[in-house]
Amino acid sequence: MSQPATLSFARGAPSLDIIDVDGLHEAAHRAFNNDPGGATAYGTAVGYLPLRRWIAERHGVAEDQVLVTNGSMQADAFLFDELVGADDSVVVERPSYDRTLLSLRQHGAALTAIPLEPDGIDTDALAQALAGGLRPKLAHIIPNFHNPAGYTLSGPKRRRLLELAAEHGFTIFEDDPYIALRFRGETLPTMLSLDGGGGNVVYASSFSKTVCPGIRVGFLIGAPELIARIVVRATNTYISPSMVDAAIVYEFCASGAIERSIERVRAALEERVGTLATALREQIPGVSFVAPDGGYFLWVSLPEGVEPGAVLKAAAAHGLALVSGDDFVIDGGSGAVRLAFSGVTPEEIREGVTRLAAALATL
Repeated sequence: MSQPATLSFARGAPSLDIIDVDGLHEAAHRAFNNDPGGATAYGTAVGYLPLRRWIAERHGVAEDQVLVTNGSMQADAFLFDELVGADDSVVVERPSYDRTLLSLRQHGAALTAIPLEPDGIDTDALAQALAGGLRPKLAHIIPNFHNPAGYTLSGPKRRRLLELAAEHGFTIFEDDPYIALRFRGETLPTMLSLDGGGGNVVYASSFSKTVCPGIRVGFLIGAPELIARIVVRATNTYISPSMVDAAIVYEFCASGAIERSIERVRAALEERVGTLATALREQIPGVSFVAPDGGYFLWVSLPEGVEPGAVLKAAAAHGLALVSGDDFVIDGGSGAVRLAFSGVTPEEIREGVTRLAAALATL
């Protein structure tokens, strides 16, 4: 009997059917027609200037507070290079994005993981740790539709984090690539905007989730003096990020195509997470989860005694790819798996849950 084609709940990327390929083609055409010199030049380390200006206006900040990078992960790397040294204390959420944990470990940071709740990081636990002597330099927070948990940081907790940062002198790194992908409820203000120029927040986001993952364009927003220091690092690293990618993104954004693209992606994601939640409740009642109000991911807590590694192995035997929750915690023992629903159709989601139920039955 032949093995079924593998279905993947592993990769956090949109499927091709919800990417505005035609809009990107038109944006590329305009980029080379409207600004061939700018799009094809080296440029400077601050990034493509029209896009930098568009981002600044969008977020209500000055242009010298914005740095455009090759994806938000490069923005993260520049920030960590500037702020985090060996043995510096850094707060992370438990769970948190695995690549961020890896990067911070490579910088030699001393990580303190604070539990994540359905309404965001446990600010009471953080306050208790700070009262007990914890002195972090940085707190990495994914506020909207968390990767991997799918949770969103509540308004009161956003304000509480700002209070704690001001009181204890640490910087909040607001890592926010999913903010535009809300399909239920009201958009919450960023901590960057709530800080009101207080200098307690550095903000990063990306166009990979709203335009397409192949467009490696992200950005960092912070105090002008911090951004100026990071610009020096960027200059010494690569002279400039990709002008072609950023020019295409700018034309895509300036034309209004990004708003249409976001609506298209939102509608698809809402249908997909609804399909996934319904299928899980019907076919695997032994697991627990909180269906997100946006984003790409759903965090599934497994029945007691079921290990994520065993689930991944059994799922692979049924032609299903997942990600272990253990990848997103610094101490192991997550008891969960992450399901990415962005890259699979509703039909594939139903089939994938059927395979997951069959895999769990073998355990």
